[in-house]
Formats: sequence, structure tokens, C-alpha cells
Amino acid sequence: MEPCSCDTFVALPPATVDNRIIFGKNSDRLCDEVQEVVFFPGAVHDNLGRHLKCTYIEIDQVPETYAVVLSRPAWLWGAEMGANEHGVCIGNEAVWGREEVSDEEALLGMDLVRLGLERADTAEKALNVIVDLLEKYGQGGNCSEGGMEFSYHNSFLIADRNEAWILETAGKYWAAEKVQDGVRNISNQLSITTKIDQEHPDMRNYAKQKGNITFETMMEILRDKPSGINMEGEFLTTASMVSILPQDSNLPCIHFFTGTPDPERSVFKPFIFVPNISQLLETSSPTFELEDPVKKKSHFKIRPDRRHPLYQKHQQALEVKDNDKEKAKTMLDDMRKLEKGLFKEMESILQNKYIDVDEVVNLFSRCAKDEIRIYESSINC
Repeated sequence: MEPCSCDTFVALPPATVDNRIIFGKNSDRLCDEVQEVVFFPGAVHDNLGRHLKCTYIEIDQVPETYAVVLSRPAWLWGAEMGANEHGVCIGNEAVWGREEVSDEEALLGMDLVRLGLERADTAEKALNVIVDLLEKYGQGGNCSEGGMEFSYHNSFLIADRNEAWILETAGKYWAAEKVQDGVRNISNQLSITTKIDQEHPDMRNYAKQKGNITFETMMEILRDKPSGINMEGEFLTTASMVSILPQDSNLPCIHFFTGTPDPERSVFKPFIFVPNISQLLETSSPTFELEDPVKKKSHFKIRPDRRHPLYQKHQQALEVKDNDKEKAKTMLDDMRKLEKGLFKEMESILQNKYIDVDEVVNLFSRCAKDEIRIYESSINC
């Protein structure tokens, strides 16, 4: 089965403004799957005798892990995309080739995304973490919570403040390509060759129309429905991410997440790593601990309701959109007004090189609450 069509992009100088690297990804998954945005602080692990439980298997823990923010299907341990405190961003894509895909439970590609972010402070180190884990544990297992069997190999786009890497895998085998300038993307097919010239067919023309690429340009690309980048149907764009990675280390990396399906009717909300960030409650799905089906051998016979608060309001607002065009327009205008204010606020941080830590520590949650209020206003009026 090869139904999904995720897209992950990176743009590097000179194709971008202000010497920034821009990372973007749409996560295209089954339309009824909930994706959450969650934060995990860095940690020191003294008891290395205890194993780390990933989605299906346990692996060796490392002495230290970095703080990460993740956009992930709520039923599993790993993530479709995310970033860490050092400005490393990773997104993965399903790929198929001649090598047979293993249904045996091992590390999922999404587990490898999280492990690379938790264990590496540069893009190249993250690549090395992933390939070492592939060699030791392999990849495999069902990537769907439902009864459908859905397994695949993985490719990864890994970026930091200075460069990006494409990593493509088939079982334990892999190839990597370093990207140091221009524009590059990956989707659901292998693209590394001896002549590197693979990219989305509309990307260069779109970029030329817009001038040099900004984070807002990347969001417009991810929102584009006619091209198929923003998917609809049985497989849907269930969440999106865009990151700004300034090459100036004095500037913060800024990561925008939707946490809801269809970026065209979602708000890109910013997240900045600062001390004392608490869990992102508005986009954290309910936990089921011991009774969670994914923790049992009889996986997926029961599918609990994993909708987080933002997702619930977003879905209720969708019904309003479908039934009342005037309300829908007002709601979308309010969403874009909120987003535009956030973009201005983030650009001010980058231009002025100043962060109010007390404001930023709750930045993402504040924005999610504002988005929820917009939905509630449309639902209740």
C-alpha cells in the first residue's frame, strides 16, 4: 500500500531571506488519526540499565537527552516531525522500493525521528544516530493504529542552522546527501542519485514568484491544495510544521506547529525553546497508561478517543464552516488576523534579538488558547 504523499522541504541561503534556513513539513496520515504537539524536557539518565520503551520495542538509553517539541500521531512514542533545543529539525517520509518491507516489530521511522532529536545537537550527528540505531535494531512494524496493515521504509530530511541532510533507507541499508544551499524536498519516493537535481516540480517557479523564500512562503506552499501538497480524502494532511533556523547563533530558532488537520484552516502557532516550559496541554492527547491498546500485544483492537482540546474545537468549527459560509469567513479572517500578529511578533524577536522569557515560556499554549477562543466564538454565536 502506497496511499500517502507527505512532503518535507528545506530552503537554505541564498534562496532565503536574512540568512535563514527554513524547514517545512506536511504530515499526511489517515484522516481520522489525531496528531498532538508535545514538549519533553532534556534529561540526564543515571540508570542506563533501564531500557527505553519506544512504540514497539525497548532499546538502550543514553546518558543525556535533549529537550524536544514533537508533532506526533497520538497513539505512538515517536513523531512525524519535530525540533530540539539545539535547532535540529527532522521530518520523515514513507518510501517503498525493491527491498521488502518488514512487518516485524522494530523501530518505526517515527521513533527514529524522536531518537535523532533527543540524542543529537547537529543535523549530521542526528543522521549518525539514526543509521546506528537502524543497524542495531532495524525498522519495521505497523505504522497505523487501525486494523489496516501499513508498513514502509523511511526517508528523512534533517536540518540545523548550517546545513541539511537527506537520508534514505531500505531496511538497514541507507544513503545520505548533504544539502548546503538552495532548495530541496523529499516525498514518498527515493530521490538520491549520482546527479542531485530532485525537487518538487512547482517549487522553483513558486519561489521565483514570491522572491526569496520566507517562513510565510513555506506555509503557503504547505497550504496549497491544487498541487496535492495539502492532501484531502482518506489520507489527509493531519498536521504541519515550519521552522526558522537562523545561521546567527545569537538568534532563537522558531518552530511553528498547527496540531490540527489541513493547514489551510489551521493556525501556525510558534514555539521557542526557553527554560521552564511546561507541557502543552491544549495539544496533548489523553493518556491511557496500562490500558492503552498500543501497550498490549493485541494492538489496535480498540481505538480510544485521542482528541486533544484544540483538535476537538477545530473539528466542531469545521461543521460550522460547512454549514454557514458567512460564519466560516469570519472565523477564517479571525484566524489569519491572529496568525499575522504572531508572525509580526516573531519577526520582531528576530530583528531586535531580544526575547522576553516570561512571555515566551507560555507562547505556544497562549496561541492555542487564542485559536480555541476563535473556534468557540463561531460555534456559540
